[in-house]
Amino acid sequence: MPVEFIGMIGTRPASELHSPTVTLTGGTVNPEYVRKFAKIHEDGGFDRVLVGYSSSGPDGFSVVSYAASVTDKLKFLLAHRPGFVAPTLAARKLATLDHFTNGRIAVHIITGGSDDEQQKDGDWLDHDTRYYRTDEYLEIVRRVWTSDLPFDYQGEFYNLKNAFSEVKPLQKPHIPIYFGGASSAAVSIGAKHSNVYAFWGEPLAAIKQRIADVKAAAPVGKPLRFSISLRPILGETEEKAWEKARYILSRIKQSRADAGLKLPVGASARPQSVGSRRLLEFAQESEIHDKRLWTPIAAATGAYGNTTALVGTPEQVAESLFDYYQAGVTTLLIRGFDPVEDAISYGRDVIPLVRGLVQRFEQQTATVA
Repeated sequence: MPVEFIGMIGTRPASELHSPTVTLTGGTVNPEYVRKFAKIHEDGGFDRVLVGYSSSGPDGFSVVSYAASVTDKLKFLLAHRPGFVAPTLAARKLATLDHFTNGRIAVHIITGGSDDEQQKDGDWLDHDTRYYRTDEYLEIVRRVWTSDLPFDYQGEFYNLKNAFSEVKPLQKPHIPIYFGGASSAAVSIGAKHSNVYAFWGEPLAAIKQRIADVKAAAPVGKPLRFSISLRPILGETEEKAWEKARYILSRIKQSRADAGLKLPVGASARPQSVGSRRLLEFAQESEIHDKRLWTPIAAATGAYGNTTALVGTPEQVAESLFDYYQAGVTTLLIRGFDPVEDAISYGRDVIPLVRGLVQRFEQQTATVA
């Protein structure tokens, strides 16, 4: 199966190197920066870019609409948090956007792993209950996209009468659904509804086990693809790559100190997100897993997000990405700590290498078959 590369764009310059509070998912809107950032990914051979979500950030629908208008073939992965827009309205908004982008969107469902983040938008449901709501939400969205007739729906969270949309997605049978979450509640619901199940950057053995767990929870015969998110750190030599990685870690620690942020310790400081807790556990086990999966940045930041890195030369990082492909991952979400410059480097130095490895692997597999 072909490999898919996803980057990430934001609406302003942002990096953990300079500030732990200035992120790609929040802040002010700089249209020229969005245009430049999107074009860099398109020219670099990325298939899609993720447009993230936060309770204080710009509206992702608008960001995608603008970025699509200034690109030709780049696709978009729109992060969407269920519960704040009615599922019927979300389905129509996404279907409309699918037409205006000429079928270039997918939706990434992030149910939410932080009570604090949810409550900023007025959501007081607990972690598992949010996922039960997401189950109903996605069932309704998919029916709105595909139903030729009005339908009624009665559930714990939503009650509808004669729900229907005249606008259907351009993509058939519907817009692709990506899904993230590491808890048992997330796995059961994500396996049921998603086309692509997304993981953060864990060791190979853990990813293989998680793929098996999601497949076991999916309806019989349902095709599923899998994604992993990583932060490659490149150097001309392996030694220079590790020097750069240690510099990035020192800058992140300093920026947190400058902002008055201290990493809390103890059980009470454990993040609510199961995915974050998993990354912290891997960080406690070892600084380096497999060939070059590096975990100290996750430990230094509390693993609030995609924070594990692959460190090495472009050839070494490409090899490690290909290892994930062989483990069953076909979507690689890569973003850097210097977002613009790293996206250029990935497009020039890493993506062609990985595509070449995948192509040769597929050819060899076809020959053997």
